[in-house]
Amino acid sequence: MKIQLLDGKQYEVKDLVEKMADDNFYYSELNKLALSSSSLKLLLQSPKTYKHVTQYGSGESQALRDGWLFHTAILEPDVFESQTFIDVQSKNTKKYKEALTEHGRVFTMKERNDAERLADAFLRNEHALALIQNSEFEVPVIGEVMGTPFRGKADVLGHDKIVDLKTTTDIKGFEYSAKKYGYDVQCYLYCNLFDVKWDSFYFLALDKGSLDIGIFECSEEFYLRGEQKVAEAIEVYNTFFVHGADIDSYCLRGTL
Repeated sequence: MKIQLLDGKQYEVKDLVEKMADDNFYYSELNKLALSSSSLKLLLQSPKTYKHVTQYGSGESQALRDGWLFHTAILEPDVFESQTFIDVQSKNTKKYKEALTEHGRVFTMKERNDAERLADAFLRNEHALALIQNSEFEVPVIGEVMGTPFRGKADVLGHDKIVDLKTTTDIKGFEYSAKKYGYDVQCYLYCNLFDVKWDSFYFLALDKGSLDIGIFECSEEFYLRGEQKVAEAIEVYNTFFVHGADIDSYCLRGTL
């Protein structure tokens, strides 16, 4: 089975999925060949933002580093243990910079301890463990949604079920966070890519402060709101990056 990617070329889906296990391929080369839930959120912010991030990258924020370590500590403990951890007080130290030059990617012991603290709370919670039992972790997929190629990775893929792990600073405000950060886009996109119904998509969130855990189901309204946003983002992409509209003339208009 083949799929046409954003460069107009045909690729074997099986070959792409195998290569997607490599993060360098997934986040670098494939980033320019297929859209994702993250790129849709950028397009909804601004086509200029999407263009800049696609060309130059967005850098690695502390939140992304923490989230990646949390995911690997739970879903891929062998990957977590294979990381290089340096016992330093700051990333500005000579020791840290030398380790970075030698290994390419390093973390501090504080980052490790923080991830292990969260993972320990997660693994002690029977409801969290039950939700991810009998499932595959970090499952890659590539396919078409609304005639456009998309890539994705399910944190947890069970039988007719997807579970996405999140961390938060306010578990009781997670509903607001889900709207603010476009989790509805992810719900719609992954349900279509993995052929899973909206009521079988779950967000499993862990509060970084209290260590409380929340399991959130998705409503049809949430799913349909994601569908609308996906359509809007694809329209923006097609307007500026397929049909060639002048991105420098992009302008927001409204009435106050």
